Amino acid sequence: MTSIFDDIRSAFSKGNNALHQLIFINVVVFAVLIILRTVMTLSGSGGMFAYLMTFLSMPSNLQLFAFRFWTIITYFFTHLEFFHILFNMLNLYWFGMLIREYLGDKRLVNLYVLGGLAGGLIYLVSYNTIPYLQLRAEGSFMMGASGSVIAIMVAAATLLPNYTFNLILIGPIRIKYIALVMVLLSISGATGGNAGGNIAHLGGAILGFLYVRQLQRGSDWGRPLQAVLGFFRGIFQRRSPLKVAYKNPNRPYTSSASSSMTGTSNIPGNPSQLEIDQILDKISVSGYESLTKEEKQKLFKASQK
Repeated sequence: MTSIFDDIRSAFSKGNNALHQLIFINVVVFAVLIILRTVMTLSGSGGMFAYLMTFLSMPSNLQLFAFRFWTIITYFFTHLEFFHILFNMLNLYWFGMLIREYLGDKRLVNLYVLGGLAGGLIYLVSYNTIPYLQLRAEGSFMMGASGSVIAIMVAAATLLPNYTFNLILIGPIRIKYIALVMVLLSISGATGGNAGGNIAHLGGAILGFLYVRQLQRGSDWGRPLQAVLGFFRGIFQRRSPLKVAYKNPNRPYTSSASSSMTGTSNIPGNPSQLEIDQILDKISVSGYESLTKEEKQKLFKASQK
């Protein structure tokens, strides 16, 4: 048991570990709910467990949502079915690795949270405005990270459309086609038994596409979210007064090199390999967030070559 708590502490104490933290939170919540459901059902309190879930899953009823507004966040960390969480976490890991590598941990968190919020909002609006769904809205609740995950999938496909995954029994396939299939399946399922979940997928997909497009134009929609998260991190974490200096003797990064790159940012064309190497060195020393707007744009151009 001590080892488990040590693993938990280690997962949340490390920097640049957002992907594993998101997966870890989902898995822990799933495990707790499954144990709780089993215990309560065996003790004859299954109805109480179902009532408890209404405080975590998102209702389609506007009046109920007004009293449980927090569910627009808790729903995308909540799963009760094994295959539901399995496929969500696998897709989160595969596509989240790409987002983490090219955009950094903070933007991965932005996409996960904003995708979930977008999915929840379109779910709520759809079930209260579309006649077909209004007839099925009574007692309808939504849970699961699918909206957040498809936001990350579409974002990765927008950023790196020709990146290839090797799928079992299929072979190599570009991720833009994987994302397209997921969107089409969500559209086709919008009138089925899981209409709410599929509508949330579409909200997440739209958010993922627009987020990357705006990021490529120099606008990060996740800045308000990071400001809120930074506020809470500042409350619960102490900042170390020590500063660590790093120097790579083979290809050192210096502030002058960064300045020279910034000074030539308006020159058209793709960046040189030397510039990309210097940017990557800077990321390894100071993290993605230390890059200037021009350096990020150069990294975008290089990733699309």
